[in-house]
Parts: sequence; structure tokens; C-alpha cells
Amino acid sequence: MSLLTETARGLYCAAADCYIDPWAPVPRALITHAHGDHLTWGCERYLVARDGEGVSRERLGAWSAGLESIAYGETRDLNGVAVSFHPAGHILGSAQIRLAYRGEVWVVSGDYKTDPDPTCAAWEPVRCHTFITESTFGLPIYRWPNQQRVFADINTWWTQNASDGHVSLLYGYALGKAQRMLAGLDPSIGPILTHGAVERMTQVYRDGGIAMPSTLYALTATKASATSRAIVVAPPSADGSAWARRFGSTRAAFASGWMQVRGARRRRGVDTGFTLSDHVDWPQLLSAISATGAERVWVTHGFTGPVVKWLTDHGLEARAIATRYEGERDDVTVDTAS
Repeated sequence: MSLLTETARGLYCAAADCYIDPWAPVPRALITHAHGDHLTWGCERYLVARDGEGVSRERLGAWSAGLESIAYGETRDLNGVAVSFHPAGHILGSAQIRLAYRGEVWVVSGDYKTDPDPTCAAWEPVRCHTFITESTFGLPIYRWPNQQRVFADINTWWTQNASDGHVSLLYGYALGKAQRMLAGLDPSIGPILTHGAVERMTQVYRDGGIAMPSTLYALTATKASATSRAIVVAPPSADGSAWARRFGSTRAAFASGWMQVRGARRRRGVDTGFTLSDHVDWPQLLSAISATGAERVWVTHGFTGPVVKWLTDHGLEARAIATRYEGERDDVTVDTAS
């Protein structure tokens, strides 16, 4: 029995009459997390994990009227299908969605990571018969360094820039990555400034009870005294913009799993790259799949071919499925508020 099917609007569960992370507006959507490639505007009803209600409402704006939330581990009956949300460890409120019906259990992972992160609930393995997994970094070359070492390197880079008289520009996606970076910064080095898109989402994190260091909204910190020794956390789209040039002498870095590959650093055109991802690397991906106990694995979003081959070579039933996911989409181009 196939509890989920592929459609032109994304994964559909006919028994529950709902879509998971649909690509177009639908009557009922179950959402794994609030990144723009998973949270589609215009649906009539949404169900999200309670931890992610704030960021989902911030993203949806006027479309959030039909939004409901459910606690991790709580079960909701949808036409006889038992639906529950379980931590994915990707960003605040990210969830794996479990569907159980007539003895079959399916789990849709959304995006996930198994590394610890103080800004969101930790990933938990969910046992199932069929597991639908992302494969953003599904190649053996991707193996993450120790994240404490990465944050130590970021703080050392910031310290050196401050000593040399440069403002540090640290780029990462405004929702999730930026807050994870903020949580790892050492405020004793200097002021922490934020782009407006980052500050808005960081305030939602604070409202949700997540500890964040004190920050200053960058456009109000124009005096030299406010920017001296500062680090500025901003989305990647701000790189090279008039907004970034207002800080004078700067050094720029980008934090992403893609930074593990030297060519990606060159293409990004920043001074420094830090390997910090909100997705699983190759060994974590294989370990996570194994922990589900799944007999069948559908692979999406990334390097699907190598993952499917590895799984089938090791005795699992696996196949790739289509996706329109784009990774964490950088929705904001400039910060023009005064």
C-alpha cells in the first residue's frame, strides 16, 4: 500500500486528504518547516509543529489565518490517519511528519540534521516502514567538522578582523542558520549587528523562548562607535550590495555546508567560508536512515542518485522522487527600512 503518492502539487495522502509541503496552494497542507521552499503561500489550512508556529505566521503573513499547530508527539486523526509531528533538528519548529494507517507507517523527514543545536529541538529517529528523506549533501565528500571548532574559528576570524579595523560581515540564511550562528558568537568580542530580515526572525525565536545574544539592528547603528569591532549577520543576498558597503572596510564570510568544497568558496566570492550546515552530512544521512528501521526509502532534494544506489546496494528498496525544493531560499534582497 502506498500511503503517499506523487502529484503535480507534491506529496498527497488520499486517505487523510492532505498534502505535505505542497508546491502550490491546496485545501489542507501539513508543513515540515517554515523555509520558503516548504511553506507555500495560499493554502486554506495549515498544520505545523507548535514550536514553529511563530516563524510560520511571520512567513505567511495574511495567509496565516488558517494555521493550526500541534505539539511534538501529539496525534491528530485525519479521516482515520494518525498524524504526528516529531523534531527534525533543522530549524525552530522543524518536524518529521509521521502518518500511520492500517498498519503502515510512513515518515516524511522534510529537512533535518542530527548535530546538536541550542536553537531548536533535537532530531529524533522515528520508526517506520517507509522513510522519505532529503539528500541535500548526499555524497561521501560531505563530512562536517566539529561544530564547536567551527564556532571557535568564526570567533577567531571576527577577533582578527576587529583588531585589523575591519567590520565582519557573516552571511547565512535569515531563518535558522542566522540564529544558529548568533547563538555561537562570543559577545565579548564586540557588538553584534543584524540585517532586518535576520532581526525579525531572531525576535520570533526570542518570543519562542530561545536564548539569543543581544543584537543591534544594523541600520540604526551608523555611528563609528556602534560599528567598531562589530560583526554583522545578514542573508547572502546582502553581499556586495549598497547595504553592505555602508559599513566601510569589511571582511566577509559565508556559513554553509557548501563551503566544504573549495570551488564553492571561490564562486561565492567571499574572503572566508565556514562549513556549517543545517542538513545531515553523508555518514549522518546513512545513520539516520538506518535508525528509522525503514524497509523502503524515497530520496529527494539533492544528490538522490548516489544515495539510492548505496541503499539498494545494501539491500533496501529505494528510489528517487521528484521535488521542487530549492534549499533554504534567500527571500530578502535588501534591507531598506529606516
